[in-house]
Amino acid sequence: MDPISYFQAAVLGLLQGVSELFPVSSLGHSVVLPRLLGWDIHQNDDYFLTFLVATHLATALVLLGFFWRDWLRIVRGLGRSLRDREIARDDTDARLGWLLVVATIPAGLVGLILEHQLRKIFASPQSAAAFLALNGVMLYGAERLRRNAPVVDRAGPQGDERIAGRLSFRDALGVGTAQAVALIPGFSRSGAAMSGGLLVGLSNEDAARFSFLLATPIIGAAAVLKLPDLLGSQGDHVRGQALVGGALRGRDRVSRRAVPAALLRDQPPHAVRRLLLRRGDRADDRLRRHLKGPRS
Repeated sequence: MDPISYFQAAVLGLLQGVSELFPVSSLGHSVVLPRLLGWDIHQNDDYFLTFLVATHLATALVLLGFFWRDWLRIVRGLGRSLRDREIARDDTDARLGWLLVVATIPAGLVGLILEHQLRKIFASPQSAAAFLALNGVMLYGAERLRRNAPVVDRAGPQGDERIAGRLSFRDALGVGTAQAVALIPGFSRSGAAMSGGLLVGLSNEDAARFSFLLATPIIGAAAVLKLPDLLGSQGDHVRGQALVGGALRGRDRVSRRAVPAALLRDQPPHAVRRLLLRRGDRADDRLRRHLKGPRS
C-alpha cells in the first residue's frame, strides 16, 4: 500500500497551491490537515518530507517563470560584478542580486544544520498548530509595521532601483534571518520575509517584491537537494504522488500569480484565523480522545 494515496497527494497539492501565495504557511497546513482528516500518514518518515519538498519544486518553477525577465537581469548583473570584481554604483541588478544572495544564506545554513531537529516538528500537528497561532501574532505585528511603512514615491526611483538603494547588506541578512523562521511548519515564509522587509524600512510593495524574489532561490535549492532522495529509495511509492501534488500546486499558483503585490493588507484576518485554528486543533484532539481514547 502506498504511504500517500493519489487523492491525498492531490488534496495536499491544492492546499499548498491555495495557501502558498498568502502568509498562512502552506507547510504548516500540510502537517495539520492529515491529522484533522484522520489520514494514516506517518509524517516523521523520510518519504513525507521528500514528498513535501518535491511539491515545492513546482512553486520554484512557477516563480522562476513569472519573474524570468527579472532573474535574467539579476543574473547578468551578478555576472558583471564577478567580471569587474566590484558592484558598480549604478548597477541596480548586480546589487539586488547580491542582496538576494546574502538574504538566502541564513535559511540555507539553518536548514542544513538543524535538518534533523526540524524534521521532528513534522511529526507533530499540535506543534504545527501552535506555530500557526504564533504566525498569526507575527502577522499582526507586521500589520502594525505596515501602517507606518514608507509610502512609495512614484516620482522617485522605481521598483528594484528603490529596493537596491534602500537595503543594506546587513538589512538583507536581517530579512533572510526572518525568512529562516519559516523552516518551522506553521510560520509563513512570505509572511516572515515581508515582515522582515517592513522591519528594515521597506514599503509594503517593496517588501512583497523582495520576498517573492527571495522565494525562488531558497525554495528551488531545497527542492533540488531533495531530488536525489525522490529518485532514490525514499521516493519509492511517492514519485507519482509528488508529480500529481506538484502539478496541482503549480497550476493553482499560476492562477493566482497576480496576488503578491498586495499581500500584507489583509493580515489582521489572517492573524485571527491562525489563533482560531489553534483553538480548533485543541478541540479536535479533545473530541478524538473522548471518542476513541488516547492515540497510540
